Amino acid sequence: MSAIHLQIVDAVAHVVLDNPAKLNAFTPEMLAELEAHCATLERNPEIRAVILRSEGDRAFCAGADIKAWAGLSPFDFARAWVREGHRIFDRLARLSKPTIAVIHAPAFGGGLELAACCDIRVMAPTATLALPEAQVGIVPGWSGTQRLARLIPEPVLKEMALFGRRLDAARAQGLGFVAEVSDDPLAAAQSIAASLATSSPRAVEVAKYQIHAAVGEDSAAMIEALGGGMIAASADKAEGVAAFAAKRKPEFPGT
Repeated sequence: MSAIHLQIVDAVAHVVLDNPAKLNAFTPEMLAELEAHCATLERNPEIRAVILRSEGDRAFCAGADIKAWAGLSPFDFARAWVREGHRIFDRLARLSKPTIAVIHAPAFGGGLELAACCDIRVMAPTATLALPEAQVGIVPGWSGTQRLARLIPEPVLKEMALFGRRLDAARAQGLGFVAEVSDDPLAAAQSIAASLATSSPRAVEVAKYQIHAAVGEDSAAMIEALGGGMIAASADKAEGVAAFAAKRKPEFPGT
């Protein structure tokens, strides 16, 4: 049975974590489902925005299911769990579509790292954020010390990762990590997503690429994607392809 559902309503996709009995904690199967949904989202040109949310009142996501990784060898833990999870979370972070995380309840460990992969976050006033990995003898592994270091000031991140302090909604918004605090964060996220209806999808996509290139989020690919898009629209590209097909020397117009 799937624990991550993909629902599409009009032009907005909802990626829904649905494992509330385990506080939506990630299993290997859930990681695979998330990756498959990301591929589906990337291939659908009709989708204008993605909302990431979860079911259940007790947690947005409690991170990784301890039972899924506790018995792994050090090698398998590093390769099959940490690196694989990191790669799949990166896939979410680098979607071409704008993404919004709805944090209606605590987001701990991998749950916080998951929310950090989204472009913006909306949070309930009673929700909290934490990196409790040190309390079970591990360290953040799905970008908690990397991507979060670009989104949260270093001293605050150290409070969380080293000292186990929790971040409440008001402080998270004050730091800029959360875009909006709302008693109904899903409604707020839906309103934000609806605002994209009057924006150019291609302009939004390219703006996301530009920002990612500036902050180091897969900057090499982002720079080459932007350059590729620019040259693909040129007369030189059209002439080069035509000349190749005709087996003649190209005469580039320089436009």
